[in-house]
Amino acid sequence: METGRSVGFVTSFDRTAGYGFVLPLNSEEPVYFRVDDVEDGHPLSEGQQVSFVLVLGEGRFEAKDLRP
Repeated sequence: METGRSVGFVTSFDRTAGYGFVLPLNSEEPVYFRVDDVEDGHPLSEGQQVSFVLVLGEGRFEAKDLRP
């Protein structure tokens, strides 16, 4: 189930571990993303604004197709 494109800020990103979290605007719940979901492998940093597609994964929402 896809909810459309959203905007938010990276709250944490561990490239070595391969995942991070983004906080959508107007939300208090960070959303999980995988390094493979970052468009063109762009490096991300904490506090960076990104757009993404919010998708319901296995029991939780996940951010996909992240773009700086």
